Formats: sequence, structure tokens, C-alpha cells
Amino acid sequence: MIRLIVLDVDGCLSDGTLTYTSDGLESKNFNVKDGLGISSWIKIGNFAAIITGKNSPMVERRARELGITHFYQGIKDKDRVIKELIDELGLKKYEVAAIGDDLNDYNMLQHVGRSFTPNDGVKEIKEIVDTVLSCKGGQGAVREMIDSIVKDNNQQEDFLGIWL
Repeated sequence: MIRLIVLDVDGCLSDGTLTYTSDGLESKNFNVKDGLGISSWIKIGNFAAIITGKNSPMVERRARELGITHFYQGIKDKDRVIKELIDELGLKKYEVAAIGDDLNDYNMLQHVGRSFTPNDGVKEIKEIVDTVLSCKGGQGAVREMIDSIVKDNNQQEDFLGIWL
């Protein structure tokens, strides 16, 4: 049973597009369905983490909004962080799933029980993951991953029970 989902941001939680204003501010788009899936995942007693290579106040805000308490940004060695988090939570590798889309996620995806990539993940990641999702990054890929895990965990009743 998967207990922890680990999320990359650019290309997974967002579509990977970076927009800069004339003031030098950065913006990202997040999918509401991904957000509802993540917050519901946490409400039924599971863990969620973000491990991202960039530093971004807006990603930190999004993590807070969703109730993600395991938040790591500016991380170059995602593999090390995920191993430490698994130990901290007292989990086994097979209880962890992760989603990533590009080469900086490669090693992290090798250290989880179940790995995912959005449909627009790079070829090298598609070749190593367990599941290539039908959705693109930032367009419901994280929700698709969560729905799949919830079904496999036999947690659909709890998941739906939050809202119905």
C-alpha cells in the first residue's frame, strides 16, 4: 500500500511554463483537480511531499494551501532527500510513489515503490517509470496518479467520503 506521494513541481504540478513579468516576478499555473486530489489524499491519512529543484514562494504557498508539510525546494539531490524522508516517516520503499518528468528526477524515481511520469515527460523518464500517465504535466497528471493509487490502495470509499 502506498502511503507517501512525492511530487515534482515544474512539468508535473505545473505545465513547466515559466512566465516572468516586467517586474521580474515569476508565475506558474496549478491545476485545481490536482490540488483537490492532493488535499483529499492527505485527509484520508496519507502523506504528501514536494521535492523541487527551484526556489519559489508561490510553490511554497501552494504547498501550504494543500496541507503539504513535507516541502523541499532548491534541491539538487532529490534522491538523498527522498531517502531521508522515507526514513523519517518510518516507511518502506514500496510504500512510496513519486512523479517526475525530466532528468533531474531520474534517480529519485529509482528509489520508490511506484513511479509515474506525465504524458509529456522526457523519453528517458518514460523508459524507467512504472506508469506513463495519459495527462500532461499541470493538466491533471497528479490527480490521475492519485486516483490510480487510491484505487490500488482500496481507499476509494474514504476518498469519496470526504466530499459526498
